[in-house]
Order: sequence, then C-alpha cells, then structure tokens
Amino acid sequence: MDNLCSLSGLDPLWDWNLTWYTPHPDLTQCCHLSATYSNTLLSLHPSPIPPSLSQDWNLTWYTPHPDLSQCFQHTVLVWFPCMYLWSCGPLYLVYLWFTGQGGISLTSLCCAKTVLGLCLVSFGFLEVFYVLVERSAEIHQHMVFLLSPVIRSLTMLLAVCVIQWERMKGCRSSVLLFLFWTLAVVCSLVPLRANIQQIIEEGFFTDAMRFIAFFVYFSLQLTQLILSCFSDQHPVCYPLQNPCPVEDASFLSKMLFWWFGGLVIRGYRTPLQAEDLWCLREEDSSDCIIADLEIDWARECTKLQQKEECSLSGCRPTGPKLTEQTQLLKKLRQEQNSGFCLFRVLARSFGPFFLKGTLFLVFHDAFMFSIPQVLSLLLGFMRDQDSDLWKGFMFAFLLFLLSSLQSLFNHQYMYSCFTVGMRVKTAVMGLVYRKSLVISSAARQSCTVGEIVNLVSADTQKLMDMVVYFNAVWVAPIEIALCLYFLTHTLLGPSALAGIATVILIFPLNGFIAKMRSKLQEVQMCYTDSRIKLMNEILSGIKILKFYAWEQAFLERVLGYREKELNALKRSQVLYSISIASFNSSSFLIAFSMFGVYVVVDDRNILDAQKVFVSMALIHILKTPLSQLPFAMSTTMQAVVSLRRLGKFLCQDELKPDDVDREPYSPDGDGVVIDSGTFGWSKEGPPCLMRINVRVKKGSLVAVVGHVGSGKSSLLSAMLGETEKRSGHVSVKGSVAYVPQQAWIQNATLKDNIVFGQERKESWYHRVVEACALLPDLEILPAGDGTEIGEKGLNLSGGQKQRVSLARAVYRKADVYLLDDPLSAVDAHVGQHIFERVFGSEGLLKDQTRVLVTHGLSFLPQADLILVMVEGEITEMGSYLELMARDGAFAEFIRLFAGNERKERSHRDMMSSASIQTMEAISDTEDQKQEVLGKLTEVDKANTGRVKLEMYVEYFRTIGLALIIPIVFLYAFQQAASLAYNYWLSVWADDPIINGTQIDTDLKLGVFGALGFAQGVSIFGTTVAISLGGIIASRHLHLDLLNNVLRSPMAFFEVTPSGNLLNRFSKEVDAIDCMIPDGLKMMLGYLFKLLEVCIIVLVAMPFAGVVLLPLTLLYAFIQSFYVATSCQLRRLEAVSRSPIYTHFNETFQGASVIRAFSEQERFILQANGRIDHNQTAYFPRFVATRWLAVNLEFLGNLLVLAAATLAVMGRDTLSPGIVGLAVSHSLQVTGILSWIVRSWTDVENNIVSVERVKEYADTPKEAPWTIEGSMLPLAWPTHGTIELEEFGLQYRKGLDWALKGISLSIQEKEKVGIVGRTGAGKSSLALGIFRILEAAKGDIYIDGINIAQIGLHELRSRITIIPQDPVLFSGSLRMNLDPFDGYSDEEVWRALELSHLKSFVSGLPDKLNHECSEGGENLSLGQRQLVCLARALLRKTKILVLDEATAAVDLETDNLIQSTIRTQFDDCTVLTIAHRLNTIMDYTRVIVMDRGLITEMDSPSNLISERGQFYLMCREAGLV
Repeated sequence: MDNLCSLSGLDPLWDWNLTWYTPHPDLTQCCHLSATYSNTLLSLHPSPIPPSLSQDWNLTWYTPHPDLSQCFQHTVLVWFPCMYLWSCGPLYLVYLWFTGQGGISLTSLCCAKTVLGLCLVSFGFLEVFYVLVERSAEIHQHMVFLLSPVIRSLTMLLAVCVIQWERMKGCRSSVLLFLFWTLAVVCSLVPLRANIQQIIEEGFFTDAMRFIAFFVYFSLQLTQLILSCFSDQHPVCYPLQNPCPVEDASFLSKMLFWWFGGLVIRGYRTPLQAEDLWCLREEDSSDCIIADLEIDWARECTKLQQKEECSLSGCRPTGPKLTEQTQLLKKLRQEQNSGFCLFRVLARSFGPFFLKGTLFLVFHDAFMFSIPQVLSLLLGFMRDQDSDLWKGFMFAFLLFLLSSLQSLFNHQYMYSCFTVGMRVKTAVMGLVYRKSLVISSAARQSCTVGEIVNLVSADTQKLMDMVVYFNAVWVAPIEIALCLYFLTHTLLGPSALAGIATVILIFPLNGFIAKMRSKLQEVQMCYTDSRIKLMNEILSGIKILKFYAWEQAFLERVLGYREKELNALKRSQVLYSISIASFNSSSFLIAFSMFGVYVVVDDRNILDAQKVFVSMALIHILKTPLSQLPFAMSTTMQAVVSLRRLGKFLCQDELKPDDVDREPYSPDGDGVVIDSGTFGWSKEGPPCLMRINVRVKKGSLVAVVGHVGSGKSSLLSAMLGETEKRSGHVSVKGSVAYVPQQAWIQNATLKDNIVFGQERKESWYHRVVEACALLPDLEILPAGDGTEIGEKGLNLSGGQKQRVSLARAVYRKADVYLLDDPLSAVDAHVGQHIFERVFGSEGLLKDQTRVLVTHGLSFLPQADLILVMVEGEITEMGSYLELMARDGAFAEFIRLFAGNERKERSHRDMMSSASIQTMEAISDTEDQKQEVLGKLTEVDKANTGRVKLEMYVEYFRTIGLALIIPIVFLYAFQQAASLAYNYWLSVWADDPIINGTQIDTDLKLGVFGALGFAQGVSIFGTTVAISLGGIIASRHLHLDLLNNVLRSPMAFFEVTPSGNLLNRFSKEVDAIDCMIPDGLKMMLGYLFKLLEVCIIVLVAMPFAGVVLLPLTLLYAFIQSFYVATSCQLRRLEAVSRSPIYTHFNETFQGASVIRAFSEQERFILQANGRIDHNQTAYFPRFVATRWLAVNLEFLGNLLVLAAATLAVMGRDTLSPGIVGLAVSHSLQVTGILSWIVRSWTDVENNIVSVERVKEYADTPKEAPWTIEGSMLPLAWPTHGTIELEEFGLQYRKGLDWALKGISLSIQEKEKVGIVGRTGAGKSSLALGIFRILEAAKGDIYIDGINIAQIGLHELRSRITIIPQDPVLFSGSLRMNLDPFDGYSDEEVWRALELSHLKSFVSGLPDKLNHECSEGGENLSLGQRQLVCLARALLRKTKILVLDEATAAVDLETDNLIQSTIRTQFDDCTVLTIAHRLNTIMDYTRVIVMDRGLITEMDSPSNLISERGQFYLMCREAGLV
C-alpha cells in the first residue's frame, strides 16, 4: 500500500510520529488527501498533491492531534466497505434466492432507500466525469483517483440492486446493508473530522462547493444507515394475524431486543393475559419441528434395531438361562444406544441454528479477551505521566465499546441457545406423545402416566439446560488455555504454570464430583418417577382411597419416596457445594499460587499494578469457564441420563400395524377373520389366546361368553391389533368402532364425547342419544349435552359412562363394532332397551358387523353366532339353538342359571315410559345459567401482578431464622474477605520499589492467602446452608401440598384436572427443590459482589457517586418494568403447562379407543396445539431476560466508562494500584449484573412455584379425619342400624337436589336392595353414608351415633363398600388388599379363597407379592372386582355397601359372589345398589328410588304384588 502511495506521489499510509507519539495526534497527508480528494468528486476543486514524505509515526501516534495519512483515507477507507459488499453480496443474493418468503409491495421506505442509493450512484459518476474532464492530465500519474469513484459508484449500484432483490424476496430488514452503511459512515468519520477542522482553521467559504458536496454525500450515507435501522412491511402472502414482532424487527432491533419493548410496557401497565401473547413463529411450531424429526427418528430407530439384531445374531441360546442373559444384554445395549441416537437426531435437526449461536459465542470470547489487553494499556498510560491525555480517553472508550459488544454477542448467543432449547422441548414432547399412542401393551406395563409426565417435564428441562451450557464443555477449556497463555507469555512468565497446576488439581476433583452427582441424580430421578407415578394413581383412584380411609397409608408411601428423593438430593447438594467452593475460590487459588511463585523464585520480580490487575482481570475471565465447567459437566451428565430415559421410552416396542390386515369395506365376504391365531400380551410370556379360528360374517351379531379371565376381552384386543400376534392371520374389513369394558371418557362436554371429532348431524345424533337411553340423563344434567364431563367421567355414574361410550361408537357409523360388555353397568331394563334399539335385529346397527362380549344370557338367543371361551381358547361355537342341541358345557351353564336370568320376553311395546323416554328435541341454544352450571373443571388460573411478599415470607419461614441468620452472616463475611484481599493486592501493587525489590513479600503473601482461605471456607458454608435450607423448605411445602390435596373433598377433584395437580407435584416441586436454592445462591453471591464493587469504586473515586446514583435509579426503573412482565409470563407458562399433562394422561389411558377409531391425527393436533400454546408464553419469558440483561449491562458498561474516564482525569492524584482495583472491578459489573438479572429472575419466577403450591391451602377441605378425644367405641358399629332423618344431598350449589329429604330406618342384619334408573340417587345415598358428600340437610345415624360428629376415618374405616369401579394401585397384590399390614397372611389367603381368587393367586409366581401394574391392568376387570370383594371380606365390618359391584363379572361368578356375601355377611347389614334384580330378590327389603326420592319400599314379594314401578322393572327383566 505504501508503494501505491509513493507511486501516486503521496506520503505513506501511516506515520506513527504524527498519529500516536505526539500530544496532538493527526493523520498523514496521504490519508488526508485520500479523504479530501476521495471527496473531491464532491468538491470539484482538489487540493494540490504534496510531495512524498518519509514514514513518520509522529503524524499518527506521537502527537496530541492524531490523524491518518491521506493515502489511507483515499484507499482503505473508501475501498473497505466496497470490498465487504462485493465479497458478501453474491452469497447473500443466492441465500435470498432459496429462502424467499414472497414479495413486498413498493413502500415509502423502500422507495426512499432506492432514491437515496441512486443519488449516491449519481454522485460517484459525477466525480468520474469531473476527473476525466478536469484532471485528465494527472490520471496517468494518479490512477487511484479515478479508480476510487468508479468502485464506489458500482458499489452503490449494487446496494440499490440488493434493496430491490430483498423486496422481491420478502426480506424486511437487511443485515448486509446495515453493516455496509455502518462501515461506510464510520470510514467517512475521519474525512468528516478533517473537513470540519479545515473549516475551523480556514473558513467555510474558502472551498464552499467541496464542503457542501461532502456534507451532502455524508448525509445521504447517514440517512441510509438510519433507514436501514427500520424494517419494511409484511410480505404479500404473510399468514399470521398476531405475529411475533421479531418477524418485523430490523437487524439493530434484533441485536438490542428493542422489538420486545412493547410487551414489557404493556405488562407494566396491566397484568398480561394469554390473549396479549404473540403467535409462535412458524419455525417454532410443533407442526414444523416434528414433521421431519419424526421421520428421522423412525429411520434411526430402524437402524438401531438392525444393529442390535446383527450384534445378537451370533448369540445362540443353549438354554433358558442364556436366553435371559441375551435378552438382558439386548435391553442394556438398547438403553445405552437409544440415548445417543436421540441426541444424533436432535443434533441433525437443530445443529445448524445452534452453530449460529456458537459463532456469537466466538465473537463474545474475542471481545472478552481484548478487554484485559486494553486494561493493560490503560494502566501503562496511568504509569506514564508523559502520555498524551487523548490516549487515556481512547482506552476508556475502547473498554466501554468492547464491553458493550461483548454483552450484545453474549445475549445473542443465549437467545439462540434458549430458542434451540425451546424447539428441543417441543420435539421431545411431540415424540413422547406420538410414542404413547403406539406403544405396545407389554411396554405399557413398565411405562406409567407418571413416568411420562416426568419425561416431558423434568427430563425435557434437563435437555434445555444442556443446550444452554453444552458449549461450555469445549469452550471453557479453550478459554482456560488462552487465559493461561496470556498470563504466561505477557505477564508472569513461567510462574503462571503454578496456576495451571492449580487448575489441574481442581479438575479431577470436580470431575469425580460430577460423576458422583450423576449417579445420585439417576437415583433421585428414579424416586421422583415412583413418587409421580404413585401420585397419578392416587389422583386417579382418590374416591376409592376415601371410601376405604386409605389416605394415610398412601400419604406415607408418597412421603417414603419423597424422603429417599430428598436424601439423594441432599448428598448431591453437599457435593455440589464442594464443587462451587473450589471453583469460586479458584480465582484466589490461581492468583495465590502464581503471585506466590512469582515473588518467591526471584526477589527482583516486582508485582506492580499492571501485572496484578491485568492478571486479576484474566483470572476473573478464567473464573467464568472454571465456574461454568462443573455446571456444564453436571448438566451434560444429567442430560445424558435424561437422553437415555427418553431414548429407552421412545425405543419401546410398538404395536405392529400389519398384525391386522385392514381391508376396505366390501359388501361380500366376512367382516372379521382370524385363522389359527395365537396371541400374547408380550413376546416372552405365555399366550393369552391359542388356536383361535373365527369368521364373522358381514352384518352378523356374534356373542362372546365365558368366565372371568377366560380371554373374552383379549379376543377383541386381538381383532384390534392390541396384542402380540405370534402366529396366524387377522383381517378386518372396513372401519372399526370399539366400546371398551371400562368406559373411557374425555374431559369435554357430553356432546363432544359422543361426536368424538366427527361432524355433528342432528337427526342421527338424536337417534343415537335416544337409542342409548341418554335422554333422561340429558334432562338431569345441568346443561344437557353441553354439560362438561370431568376427567374419567368423574361426574357420571358407571351406567352413564358406559352409555356415553356406546353412543360414541354408534354415532361413528362404522362397519365393524367390537363391544366389550357395554351393558354390564346399566340397569336390566335399560340394557334391554339398548340391546333392542342398538344391537338387535331392528336396532341402529342391524346391518353392521357386531362382536359383543356379554354376561347377559337373555341376549344370546338373538345372536347369529356364539363363541364360548375357556382359558384363552374357543371351546364351542355356533348359534344358540345349535349349542343347546349339542348339550355341552354351554348348555349346562345355561340350564344352571336359567332360573336366575330367564329369557326376556319379546314385549317391546310394554316398555315403561317411566324408565325409557321417547325422543325429544334437544335445544341447540342454552341460557347463560345452564352454561355456567354445565361447566365443571376449572382452568388452571394465573395470578396477576408481582409475587406477593407473603410468598417470600412463607418460603423463608419454612427455612427458619436459625438458618437464615448464619447464611446472611456468612455471605457478608465472604464478601468482606474478598474486599480485603483485593484491597490488599492494590496496596501491594503500589508498594515502593527499593533496590529493585519489594519488602515484606512473605508477610503480604501470607495475609493474602489467609484472607482468600477464609473466603473459600465461607463460600462452602453458605452454599451448604442454602442447600439444606432449600431442602427443609421443599420438604415442608411438599408435605403441605400433599396434605391439602388429600384432605380436599371429592368435589375438588371433579373440578380440578389431574394435570394441574401433577404439574404441582412434578414441575413446581422440582423448581422448589433445585431452582430456588440455586437462584438464591447466585443472587445473594452476586448482590454482595456488586456491593463490594460499588464500595471499591467509591473509595477509589468518590466522584463516581455522581454516576452511580443515576445508574442505580435507572437500574431500578428498568428492573421494575421487567419484573411485572416476567412474573406474569412465568405464571402464564406454568398455567399453560397443566393442560399438556392432562392431555397426555387422558390420551395414554384411552390410547386403545383412539387407535380403534383411527383418531390419532386429531389427538396429535390437539397435543400440538397445547404444546404451542405453552411455548407462546415460554418464548417471551426467556426473551424478557435477554431484554433486561442488554439494557442493564449497558448501564454497567457506562460505569466502566465512568470509572476509566475519571481515572484518566485524575491521573495526577490516583495511584496505578487503586485505579487498577477500581477499573478491573468495574469491568466485572457487566457480568455481575447479567448474573444478578438471571438469578433474580430465576428466584422471582420460581417463587411462583411456591405460590402455586400454596394455592390449595385455601381451598375447601373435608372434615377432620379423626377427632381428638373421641369417645367412639372401638367395636362401633356393633349392630349396624342405619337411620336417615330428612336427609338431603346436593352435588354443587345451583344444581338440583340429588336426595330430597329422605327418611329411612334400616335394622340390624337387614339386607336392603336399592334400585332405580340412572340418576335416581342410588349412588348418592352411598356417598352420603360415607360422607363423600356432606349432608345439605338432615342427619344419618349409625347405631344411634350421628356420623357428622365423628372423624371421617373413624367412619369410613368402620364400614365397607365394594365400589362400582374396581380400582387397583401399582404395587403388590397384598398391598392392594391390606395397605396398613393389619392382617396376617392366613387371613389374606382366607379372604382370597372366599372371593374365589385363591387358585388364581396360587398360580402366580410371586403369589401375594405379585406386582399389579398401574390401575391393575394386568388383571381382568372381573378379577379386579373380586379383589375388591376380598378387601371387604378382610375388613368384615357390620355394614357393607355394594355399589353395582358385580356388573363386570359373568353370571357364574356373580352367583358365587352373591353366595359368599350371603354366608360371610349374614350377620351384617347389607345395602346393595343393583342392576341385576335377581341378586336382590331374596333381600328383606327393596327401596325403589326416582329423582332423589323413595317411591316404593317393601319386601320384593310385596312390591311385585302391588304391581308398581318395581313390578314393571322385574317384568322387563323377565323375572315375573
């Protein structure tokens, strides 16, 4: 370049004597001429070219007025922006070609940019014309003067082309052009200064035309820069109504997060609501993320399976033992490999965007390492009293600029990481949800709803944390190496190797701790899974727990898991405290070792301010990777565990779609065919069905009969493809509808449950509702078919649930119907009505293929084909008449039970209008009152405003003052020690040098070491104390939450979705366990550190108080804006998370129904919608933190500028040591503020978890479980008499009375049957006796004692119920029978024998210790009902209530149960709510109920003779 200058007749580019080594810095004439002449295109009167000068630094550096040479200005400053645009422009245009989003119409902004660009082009060509005409003689000698305007003009033309190309491709803000105009303006600042200086010195009118031309040209460039700070309007095809403003933001707005300001202001003015949040960007939506990811994961899973098959193909088992080893080996390999495969898939999908963030991190590190070098120059300036003052101000400004750029790039990196984390969360949730829809029955035994909730809450959070800190795993070692390099080669020489030795010692310790914590985390997560799983079961079976008074037993089980979980957490936190103490003390340890070795090895080694504080600045940089590395390693290890867990679940066996051939419907042939089928519930276990050969003709009705556990439900499952097909062939023609034995009901309106995603056709809908006997229920329900049904049909009776489930199937108009005992839970006359109107020869499904599992013998004569099942095989097959003619087991069974259930008479016209109502029009519109009454579940609501002070008080109150006071004292002591040793260093650095040495270095080193050691001990003490305090608080808060939930009445569980509660017990408790203590550790540590920095700066430079005060006010102002918005976003995010868990729970339990109806896609869309809704709150939540951090760190950088500037101004009075102390500490403010923001936000946001956990403290509670000083006799009730006096019940205020002032007296040992159609109040009576619902009026007396005056457990444990829904819990069979271990094994076996389960349990490998799966799914429904009978036999109380307890068992088992009840409960009072009227015909009394009143009450024979309502019911059931 200098050669070019000399050829042009100009002085060299740079002259340091002119620019740097001078009190008046200036630039060389060549550079000046470049500026003036490069703009002589604008002047038309170029200055004469001076003769060439030798290189002279005095022009640039050794001068009080620095300047650049004219050649430099004329070439580099002109060409550099042009070279940038020409090198990057083509690549950018190609990028736009492939990523265009649709054209933008020609806006005023675009027009202005284009016009200004053309003006700049015209200026360039005007200059070329001028040079060619006026200076043609000089062009041969100075070609550079012609070359520069040509390049600039062509570059401006390229800029105009880029503007138009961006418009056509829908790019609203240009990064390329913003940087180009910024470079152009910055490069023009030097000639701008030269022109201004010339005007001041010579006057404006000496060369007015040139000055005007330059200023116009500069103004055009500056205007272009300003315009490029704004973005254009949406593309023509932009689809979103409420788009995220980041889509409209300019490059500058994105870098500074200005686009987020609108939401912050709105949140400050009024609490944010869900409607205020923006739509998700398309690239963040579930549809966009999961579409390709799902395909990639399926491909990866296939490769993994093939790899495992290949690796195990050589293992030929020679015996059963080797087979087990092979299977175990396969499972272990799959667990290890599946996590890595999942990581690989996620990396392929999100890696590119993550690498973009990593690029920001590289820039951040470059600026971070530049700061100590500039600090070194500043301290050198302070030491050199002869240096020009402008250099000090330049160094101060450079510190500010580098710190600001470091902040910007850091937060762009964090923004990228959190965006990737959000997308990973969406991806994992989507994959888990889709997997739950296809997981095999065998795999379902080991994957419970609680575990799935934990996967999508805790494990996804671990992956999100890993994304943020993953780069630290490899960047931190590089940063450490660079720090040590600078320390070794520029400051302390070989003594810095002592610091390396210290780092080497710290790393293995923390590596060992990270490994130990990883193991402890696995243990902790295992206990957490078990606790969440158990809580899910408790919430699902809460009514059973309350009936049996088992809350205490299950509370203790939950607390047992919780205690083990907290013990693992406590050990992990103590290890973590050691890790934190070692890393937080690492800066001291490194400094102590390096400085100690440096001064000990040679007395002439002097520690001056430059060495000390530049070293400390580098050590503070070193501290960041050293502190991040253990956290990054810990987070990565935790993520590896989570990846394995997720991979294990996602690689579970799936149902095989090709097990069943789904053929299109055709009117000919068979509807369902099974040839030589053998099926099992798992690959390894014994088959559940063998030698199955069935052909079901189109349009036929096939009945499947058999004893409990004979394989009836398994046969339907085989037809659905729900079992593992081991051999044979299954084909189904046409669409399928399925009614499970246990009705699956969604938390939606009754109408939505029936329509089930189909279009509502009114006439067909009304026919279905009438045929399924739901019209009377619609009259009872508060809002008709618009009534919301609770989770699992909580506010419906068993019969209502079954009829809704049946109506859903009938409405579908499918070709094949698989009906698993749909009439078991309905009254006999209702069952007859449904059979005739739905299944019979004149029913709605008369032309469809129907496979009906039934225990009702009266329906069998109407079946075209009957399949008799015994122990998983079809033993007999044929029509009713054919089977009776064969006189086999079926015929014998029929004859045996013909007396109990006769063939029903075919008098359809005699159906009672009182029990079955004819079709009535259902109003489409309901009044407001009905809508309010029809609403059941309460949406998880978000509180508004900042978290109340009471929540902090509540949290710290649970920790206790005894721990809080030492924590505060230790923090104060820790920071005082830090302040003392830093100040001691500044004193040491200012120590005078005597004979080339410093005196008393050993003493100074000893004091320094003692203060640092004291700080390290106090760090360990504070972290352990806060961790223990957090565990104490978490234990108390979880216990309070558990007690509040378990003591809530049933009405609470009907209106509160289980997802809301599971969210509290999983995500919120996890936040209280870990997030709040960690946030407090950071927040308190950095607050005290900030206080230390302010004290140091004020002591060093008291005038800094003038700057600190407004900065503090600005800090508080910005923080107040932010906190209100952030807290509300945290609440909204937490509230929107609950529906995800509820939907996952609901889907997992109804997966077989969803698959049967082929509704997977609809449910996946619903899940996507819930996940996206959650992310709409999560996205602005993490952006809010970045917005705050950028603004606050700018304030911190202003403090750096103030401290450095004040130091320069006070150079004569301040020592280098005190300046180094103040400036090096002010440089930490940016990082401190960033961490204060993060930790403060974490604490503020996570304290919301305390708020949400405490929400249920104020909800209504049940009466006390026990009453102290109760005089209730131990043997009560001794007789079993029951008296009701004007007893009334109401489910909710505003609803009709369920029981309307009933008076009734039941004597000792009396057997009372209670009958009536659905909604008559039968089950309400049982709920009243057990005080599940408290009396709205009247009283109930048992043995003369008012039950309202005794404890709930005292009541419920002394009476027994066999409920309608048999609920079992995961755990041993013995635990399900006797959770308190109050009975001996002999008593348990006796109960099993009497309940006809002894032979079954004896055949199990583990017998009483047989592990029941969640909900008892590995037992049939009938077997579960028998387990409930065994519970009652064990308790053997004087009062027994049977709530339709034998609805799910076959007639033979029913007969055995009734026989057992008659013999074993002969001396007890028995109340039976019956569907099968034959079971109560020998009772002493029958109560007939209707609409909450007793309409008839007498002995069965008398009621029949009176020919009233009971007589009609018996006649319909064929009993008279």
